[in-house]
Amino acid sequence: MATIKEVSDLAGVSQATVSRVMNGNNKVSAVNRERVQAAMEKLGYQPNSFAQALATNRSYSVGIVVGTLSGPFFGPMMQSIETVLRKHGQHLIATSGDDHIEQEREAVRFLHSRRVDAILLVVQAMTDDEVIELCKQYPNIYVLNRYVPELAERCIYLNNELGGYLATKHLIDLGHTKIASITGPLIHLDARERLQGYRNALSEAGIEYDPQLIVEGLFQEDGGNKAAAKLFQRDVDFTAVVCGNDNIAISVYDILSRTNESPGERISVVGYDDMFYSRYLRPKLTTIRFPIVDMGIAAANMVLNSLDQDLTNGVQLEPSLVVRESTAAPRS
Repeated sequence: MATIKEVSDLAGVSQATVSRVMNGNNKVSAVNRERVQAAMEKLGYQPNSFAQALATNRSYSVGIVVGTLSGPFFGPMMQSIETVLRKHGQHLIATSGDDHIEQEREAVRFLHSRRVDAILLVVQAMTDDEVIELCKQYPNIYVLNRYVPELAERCIYLNNELGGYLATKHLIDLGHTKIASITGPLIHLDARERLQGYRNALSEAGIEYDPQLIVEGLFQEDGGNKAAAKLFQRDVDFTAVVCGNDNIAISVYDILSRTNESPGERISVVGYDDMFYSRYLRPKLTTIRFPIVDMGIAAANMVLNSLDQDLTNGVQLEPSLVVRESTAAPRS
């Protein structure tokens, strides 16, 4: 097994320089860094990660707490985070909070016990006050997909209210005035913000808000089945549905298929998130694009900036409307 002395001899630099390269010290010249990295690769040198951690007080790992490790939403986010981190010698450790308060707390404690350099939170059960307290205890915590005013410089979040507005405004522009909404769980801030965007668009168009057209669903796969059935069973007239996410939109597709109807004919359907499958549905789903990969990249860069410069700035991402085939003007 190669030693640090053999690496320094081959590279023609001091052992201290080799150590600085391994520890990510920016004070090493680009030329020397390349020579050390080439020597390490040629000799097959593997740094002792435990010794590195002791020497630098860093574990070269970042933890993330997400709602679930399954499904098409968190996967692309975590992949984009890890891709950026790995380029800078960091690894991602992921655990799930499953939207339960005790599990979210335990996940944070676990990651802190692993001495991760930073923790990314994508949590729903914790209140803003608890997240604020966590950030006081652990200054290396950053918040994704959520805006907490007191932690604005640590938050990376989507303008969900704008997304709900864009979805509803699209239907209004097509001529719809009887527009239903199947929301996500309203305990979640993003679901409430999307509903508020829906209400804003109605108000702007002079359309009265009707609580009978609102049903609360769930974001998870199959989470909109009961909610969609409840809406269609109500004695209320509507020509379009704004859905809290694409999973809920699929539930509406299923309800319509039972009567051999196609979305965009009698009932127009708009989703939210622009999951990969939305373009493969038939008809293709009109939806709101959630730049989930961009959120992951921004989160990774925020962590890296904080580690190198102790500097962070909050990031707000903007959603956009993706018009496909599931929306059309209402039938006369």
